[in-house]
Amino acid sequence: MTHRERFLNIMNFEAVDRVPNYELGVWPQAVDRWYGEGLPRDAARFNWFEGEAYFGLERRAFAPIDISMQPPFEYEVLEETNRYLTARHANGVVTKALKEGTVRGGRNCMDQYIDFPVVDRESFRAIRKRYNPESPLRYPQWWDEWVRMWKTRDYPLCLLTNGTFGLYSQMRSWVGTENLSLMFFDDPALIEEMVETHVDFLLALVEKALNAVDFDYFNFFEDFAGKGGPLISPQLFRKFLLPGYKRVIEKLRSHGIRHFWLDSDGNTEAVIPLLIESGITCHWPLELASDMDPVRLRKEYGRALAFAGGIDKRELSKDKAAIGRELYARIPPMLESGGFIPHVDHTVPPEVPYANFQYYLELKDRLLSGGS
Repeated sequence: MTHRERFLNIMNFEAVDRVPNYELGVWPQAVDRWYGEGLPRDAARFNWFEGEAYFGLERRAFAPIDISMQPPFEYEVLEETNRYLTARHANGVVTKALKEGTVRGGRNCMDQYIDFPVVDRESFRAIRKRYNPESPLRYPQWWDEWVRMWKTRDYPLCLLTNGTFGLYSQMRSWVGTENLSLMFFDDPALIEEMVETHVDFLLALVEKALNAVDFDYFNFFEDFAGKGGPLISPQLFRKFLLPGYKRVIEKLRSHGIRHFWLDSDGNTEAVIPLLIESGITCHWPLELASDMDPVRLRKEYGRALAFAGGIDKRELSKDKAAIGRELYARIPPMLESGGFIPHVDHTVPPEVPYANFQYYLELKDRLLSGGS
């Protein structure tokens, strides 16, 4: 089977010769550790979403259409000390970052979010001018060559690059988490305007791509949950987000896309029935620290959802026995039921030794091929 056939069969709960081998990513700090533990510096690119031959990760592709602000805000350093850097970023958000432990832009902890570009309707309408779907910068310069290449591809292709489009996540980027939580109640009309504007923008932007390419799937990036549950209630999701989800999915489905992924860390269980109602067909990365066990979720939702991820990253930092217990607990029962692509439930952290990761990949590869 080709990579594309394998992907589509898994998403359709159909038989495959082996399950696709994907991974999410790795912390830069872990990469530095692995270099010191035997990983050749010239072996891997660490572009894991599109495959990595050295680690045996399979090919995927993503259409690089730019949905960000155009023009972006100018990057501006507002304050810098020996320990901290406060700056305004391309999306207009101001953050304070801890400099200590930074490796190739990857920090040991999350930045502190200080200011956001949208505070009211007037500031949103100013931001909206930066979302012109007709901007010449939206599509790659050599788009027609990409289209010709994709027509004969043997690997799955996603519309947009990973982690770029979401409804809640975009509003959070504009407004901030706390401000957004209040805005649902204080200014619901503005919430509706932001959702409608962002959906209108997306659908106008991708019309050209949909008419030229047969895409295999689309991913909503939301990250709208924590360990204790989602950051948006089912009632608010139904009122504000569900109509937008349905508009996007119905439009893309009319152009032949059949698979719709939802990317969120944390425990999203309270809104999973609404995700299914909206048309989402696959949920990932199923963070085990938030009790998103794929085996349990499959028992509850059956074939209503495919899953990807679901391997506890914390177990990889222990020993071979712990890694084996984790993989045997998740992979065999899920492969039996179908519709599952196992990988680590987020980026691999620096606590994971290189030897452990190698063992994880070796054992996973055997299980994906039907071995034991």
